[in-house]
Amino acid sequence: MILKNLWKLSQPTQTRCFSVSALLNKKVSGKYFPTRNHSSPLTYEMAHPPEDIGHQKSWNSLNTSALLDGLRTSETTVEDEFIRRFMKGTWHNLFVSEVIIKRHHNIIRIAGIVYQGITQRKMYFLIGYSEELLSYWLQCPVKLELQTVNDRKAVVYKHI
Repeated sequence: MILKNLWKLSQPTQTRCFSVSALLNKKVSGKYFPTRNHSSPLTYEMAHPPEDIGHQKSWNSLNTSALLDGLRTSETTVEDEFIRRFMKGTWHNLFVSEVIIKRHHNIIRIAGIVYQGITQRKMYFLIGYSEELLSYWLQCPVKLELQTVNDRKAVVYKHI
């Protein structure tokens, strides 16, 4: 009796199941939804959904490594993320826009809009500090192209 039950357990059981559930094509990442009193400010970059990249807004990282047979694709992506984190950490709470990274030949240009919350002397120090350290770490010339605004509300495109 016990041997019969063990023989049944040792046999592979193959069952086919069909599962049905509701289809969810709900894409919500990168989208901002309206608030009740329309008090949430959005910049131009934030106002357009991710599917409008290339039509109504540009890419935040401009390079040619993602093309067919492009060189250093993964290294470029990791370097771009490192640059963004370094800039957000060094310029703590001063960037009011996205960090835009442009690669031309051997030069990396970093662009963005910065709030004038610190003195000119500190801002020039941070520019030189950032350019020198990033140039040393990335082994290529790095230039910062920053614009400043007096008020954080100057970059608000619309309220939702």
